Amino acid sequence: MYRKTTRAIAITVKPMFLEDQSSPTENYYVWAYQVRIENLGQETVQLRSRYWRITDAKGRTQEVRGEGVVGEQPVLEPGQAFEYTSGTPLATPSGIMVGSYHMKTNSGENFEVSIPAFSLDSPHDAVRLN
Repeated sequence: MYRKTTRAIAITVKPMFLEDQSSPTENYYVWAYQVRIENLGQETVQLRSRYWRITDAKGRTQEVRGEGVVGEQPVLEPGQAFEYTSGTPLATPSGIMVGSYHMKTNSGENFEVSIPAFSLDSPHDAVRLN
């Protein structure tokens, strides 16, 4: 699991390779990732939009921007959490994702919350130690 906290908003990500939806012979690899967003602070916040940068093993990058997550713009009061699962395909057996959420407080202040970089690994990629 990967975890990062920005301004009392903790983001935890757990990626999972989906063998049954992947087709290595066709260079098609699919991952799901579970995200937990926890409000550890004292003010109510709303997730307004998301940004992802997805990079495959060949260095090809795609950027994804959009409102909310999985069709929602969750409001998190102090102590509350929101969880969702999404996914991404790649043309290579590994990659990396990183991003941010645009949040807004009840008082109207906007701020960015970092999503930790996380590795997309499959059993179809040779393990390399750095």
